[in-house]
Amino acid sequence: MPLLGINIDHVATIREARRGDIPDVMNAAHAAVAGGADSITVHLREDRRHIQDKDVAGLRKILKVRLNLEMAPTEEMIRIVRVIRPASVCLVPEKRQELTTEGGLNVHGQMSRMREVCQKIKSKGIMVSLFVDPKTNQIQSAKDVGADAVEIHTGNYAEAKGDAQAEELKKIHQAADAAVQLGLKLNAGHGLDYKNVQPVAHITGMHELNIGFSVIARSVFVGLEQAVREMKKLVE
Repeated sequence: MPLLGINIDHVATIREARRGDIPDVMNAAHAAVAGGADSITVHLREDRRHIQDKDVAGLRKILKVRLNLEMAPTEEMIRIVRVIRPASVCLVPEKRQELTTEGGLNVHGQMSRMREVCQKIKSKGIMVSLFVDPKTNQIQSAKDVGADAVEIHTGNYAEAKGDAQAEELKKIHQAADAAVQLGLKLNAGHGLDYKNVQPVAHITGMHELNIGFSVIARSVFVGLEQAVREMKKLVE
């Protein structure tokens, strides 16, 4: 039974629409945990479009569950994470113009840099995960640069339909098998919702699913605690 991590970025998206204090990110984290979240994820982006530095520091202080920080592998973010020291970091690619993260890191194409980044973060006792596409060469490269875990990008699977979705799920299975065989912790996320989550949750060796947008969208109608509880039930 995989753990459920809840990404609360889009609570901050609503708050930043008015540059105010509501909805409160700390309260959102508490509600998600009350609903069964095993960890809380936030993405501190370069442009600070939603989550702010104060949010990360505040969550680090109040959370009784693991704080997972998504971030680009930049020197600015490395400095921040080495000070705040969340329990885990997931390194993701980042483009200023994108609406949300598009695809996984090209670990295979920047081995030296990724090895250096992993070492800098792990030296502070922080677990490092790499967000990668479901490709075995990227999984192997994640192991080679010293990552503790991989988070498989499930966006293509989530967007596909019918036979195409079955093909994407097959790729995820193959990547998952490779990760487990290499001794990497196996996580997955991006685009997962109440209709498509179960086939991914049932993959052998799946450690944690990280889900955000669909849960926050559902919470508009039923509240965040209940939205998380419903997702938790599906994952279990």
